[in-house]
Amino acid sequence: MADARNFWDRLDPKYRVILCDVWGVLHDGVKLYPGAARRLQQWRRDGRYVLLITNAPKTADVVEEQLARLGLPRDCWDAIVTSGEAGITALKALGAAIGFIGTPEDRVVIEGRGLRIAAGDGFTDLACTGLEEARPRVADYGEDLERWVERNVRMHCLNPDRLVVRGGVPELCAGAIADAYEALGGQVSWYGKPFEPIYAHALEVAGRPSIEAVLAIGDGLETDMLGAARIGIDAVFVTGGVNAGAPFPVDFAARHGLGDWRPVAVVDGLQR
Repeated sequence: MADARNFWDRLDPKYRVILCDVWGVLHDGVKLYPGAARRLQQWRRDGRYVLLITNAPKTADVVEEQLARLGLPRDCWDAIVTSGEAGITALKALGAAIGFIGTPEDRVVIEGRGLRIAAGDGFTDLACTGLEEARPRVADYGEDLERWVERNVRMHCLNPDRLVVRGGVPELCAGAIADAYEALGGQVSWYGKPFEPIYAHALEVAGRPSIEAVLAIGDGLETDMLGAARIGIDAVFVTGGVNAGAPFPVDFAARHGLGDWRPVAVVDGLQR
């Protein structure tokens, strides 16, 4: 594993655009990681464009408010792109009431963007933003999932993450429910990393830089690393966050048909 400080202090100047993950790289859901804010600020002082790219099932303004509450200064980034924005846009285009699985807070967000939540089972599409507090296990949704499969309901997964670590405690995400739904034969539309649309949008926001000028940073193997590899951009793997210090898997590229792809560095965080 590369020494984080030496690697970051010598970061190749060719990387003009930084696509930085949020949860697991900048914070643990409760507090900011030491040095993260200073690192982002330094990149911007160096003239690099810092874009926060997250699988949060929320809008960019809500993520910005969360970061402010955690104490991350506004001068740490240029823009925020979320999987929630992509999913909400697609669901609004349907023009119909939808089903919903997630927290009350997430429901407020998507209703605030003009989406209508159906009463009962009167829907053909369903938004999944996460697990309810009263039903914290995927198994708690078994009967619902089976019923929706029978009715051919399409699930829209607004957060492809399967797991995050909040203040040191593992917490299941929407992706875990979507996996179970697909396993039963259900149809799922995925938004966010590692899928191409969120990267296309992010690069558009960043001014359409050349691929060689972009560096992705993240702690998610099946999201951050796989997404970067699929679209051909360099990446740095952060072993903190959900990985709890585990090394980058030697068989990662082989498992995903990525040839000899590897991250350009493996570090424990953004420390300075």
